[in-house]
Amino acid sequence: MSTITGNAAAATKGIRRGPIIAALLIGAFVALLNQTLLNVALPSIMDDLKIATNTAQWLTTGFMLVNGVLIPISAFLVEKFTTRQLFITAMSLFSLGTLVCGIGTGFEMIMVGRVIQAVGAGILMPLMNIVFLRIFPIEERGKAMGLMAVAMIFAPAVGPTLSGWVVQNYSWRVLFFIVLPLAILSTLLGMKTMQNVGQTTSPKLDKTGVILSTIGFGGLLYGFSDAGTDGWGSATVITCLIVGVIALALFVWRELKAETPLLEFRIFRYNMYSLTTLINIIITMALYSGMILLPIYLQTIRGFTPMESGLMLLPGAILMGIMSPITGIIFDKIGARWLSVVGLIITVITTWQFSQLTDSTTYTHMIITYTVRMLGMSMLSMPIVTAGLNQLPQRLSSHGTAMSNTLRTVGGALGMALFVSLMTNKTKSTITDTLMSGTVSLNDKAAMLKLTQEATISGVTHAFNIATWITVVALVLAFFIKKTSPQPDFLKTEEVQPQQDNQ
Repeated sequence: MSTITGNAAAATKGIRRGPIIAALLIGAFVALLNQTLLNVALPSIMDDLKIATNTAQWLTTGFMLVNGVLIPISAFLVEKFTTRQLFITAMSLFSLGTLVCGIGTGFEMIMVGRVIQAVGAGILMPLMNIVFLRIFPIEERGKAMGLMAVAMIFAPAVGPTLSGWVVQNYSWRVLFFIVLPLAILSTLLGMKTMQNVGQTTSPKLDKTGVILSTIGFGGLLYGFSDAGTDGWGSATVITCLIVGVIALALFVWRELKAETPLLEFRIFRYNMYSLTTLINIIITMALYSGMILLPIYLQTIRGFTPMESGLMLLPGAILMGIMSPITGIIFDKIGARWLSVVGLIITVITTWQFSQLTDSTTYTHMIITYTVRMLGMSMLSMPIVTAGLNQLPQRLSSHGTAMSNTLRTVGGALGMALFVSLMTNKTKSTITDTLMSGTVSLNDKAAMLKLTQEATISGVTHAFNIATWITVVALVLAFFIKKTSPQPDFLKTEEVQPQQDNQ
């Protein structure tokens, strides 16, 4: 193991880390800024394009699904192409997608633009993770991940407020024309400064695996999303979920048998990696519950402006940005367990607070609750991911990153679809039950408006209540996290080893 680590260190010794880090962080900032800008703008987009919540959420969940499908291919891409080629391709595609979104005339064209953006972001984000793991030694990884988190969290800090101000004063399309010059700048910077990290080989792409994973993840995501429109008993929902589960089962079986798997499922033999991956999926689901439900509650129900909605999210995002490098340093000293436990206790309490929202909850109370929630979240994702990856041998780090990012991204997309479905179904059932009881007449417009608002609040709090219990599961699991170092390569005896020996 020491030889592998030594070789990796020798290979990166002559690399200037500064320019590589700068180009990757700016690219990541732009990609994440684009994502957070859209959350606050969704109510305005829904109103402008005359589309429902379940349709509008596809601008976000569809983006994440394409990300989730592309991330498994990242390990293949990093071995097949140079760092420079991948970065420039990713940022060029992202820039093109942003332009299509900006000039899009309807939902369909904007959705196409979002898919092109997602292809670029789906290459860029795992590339950044893999490069960071290669250019930083294990004892500096916590600090490196903290540095990466600053850029990744600064975008959510700026995004909602900027989005709120733009949507309030201009068209939501302006958001894409703010992102476009930044994306072009990042592309040009990469062309000038990006260096290649690691060696390229000639791996084979498991095309059948790509098809099965796309059908599997896509089926589950569409099923969860459509449940909000047609209900969980719908034939379409049930069919999509069954097809998704079967395709994913076939995908896992194929990857375990494949000579060059798309995703290396055998890395789940490393117990701490398996545990931290599961916890991270749960945390991501909980995080997205707040990101998508709160702007809907604030703007649609309470009548707050998009600017006020964005400002509510600002202090929490800034605090998360400040805390991330501190969390990285603490992680290098004490490991991930107690950081995770404290962070999850805070997250459980604050998520429960959001399950108690009413039509008179004060703006100040929501700011404080959301800010404290982000403090808890700042102690979670990066330390937990790093703790799991630290157990893997150097040779498997790209596979570990690909698997972790895939499951986290898909978990986030499924979580978002699930919570919107829970909110929508609860809202519908509350309205139906009240109308059936005869206490409100369909002809009484004022009473119907009040009922719709109360039912939507009931839907939002119900979704947050489920999110609270999901987070409790992660808290229990966090007590089992242990500090790890690279373990022996359990997979050496498998079919992947002869390839390693020939290199």
